[in-house]
Amino acid sequence: MTLKIHAALTGAAACCFAFAAQAADLPRRAPPPPLPPSLPVFTWTGFYAGVNAGYAFRTGSSGFTDPTYGAVTGGGRGGGFAGGGQIGYNYQFTPGSGFVVGFETDLQGTAFAKADAAYLGTTPYYSVRPSLDYFGTVRGRLGYAIDRVLIYGTGGFAYGGGTRSTYAGSYPYTLPATDRTGYAAGGGIEYAFTEKLSAKVEALYLHLGRGSSAATYYNASVPAYYGAGKQESGFTLVRAGVNYRF
Repeated sequence: MTLKIHAALTGAAACCFAFAAQAADLPRRAPPPPLPPSLPVFTWTGFYAGVNAGYAFRTGSSGFTDPTYGAVTGGGRGGGFAGGGQIGYNYQFTPGSGFVVGFETDLQGTAFAKADAAYLGTTPYYSVRPSLDYFGTVRGRLGYAIDRVLIYGTGGFAYGGGTRSTYAGSYPYTLPATDRTGYAAGGGIEYAFTEKLSAKVEALYLHLGRGSSAATYYNASVPAYYGAGKQESGFTLVRAGVNYRF
């Protein structure tokens, strides 16, 4: 009996050694590959600069006082091309989606149409007031980003001015330079195509004040100039632009 037990134990040990030898000959299992690094989350934080172009719609009216006929109201509507550049900075509180605050300043050149002529009966009054040759803004921005889409509102300080020599009938008249200040408010939407490049569409309303001497008119029947004018200097700007983010 003892011999049988000894033989069984010896056989079991031999089997264990055989299995161990076979296991040692098997190729070792390779470790799992490392997980790929997570993609960076997009953020609007950073400085940017860009260019823009659009059209400005004049919404103001103007009038003056003729010493003979009294008050005369003239056409002051019109508009034209406006284009320039902007620089600014954004800060996004939570990358991916979240609130964005920032500031932007821009400077624009304009090609506004001249004001209409005013008539009292058959007497024409031609506007020879200064055109708005340039304007700019310094604005704050507050928006909400949904990944690469940013929807924002904006508002702040606006300024502008210009001077131009004009002819009323056959009489040249040069107006002095005029600088005006006011406010700007509006909003827009911006989309980032890449980490660096984005495009925007924006609408602003700008008001550059109301001046009691901003309008000067020429009476073609005298001829004479009258300067007791009033001019509303509001206009709406619709523009598109591109920004490069640093």
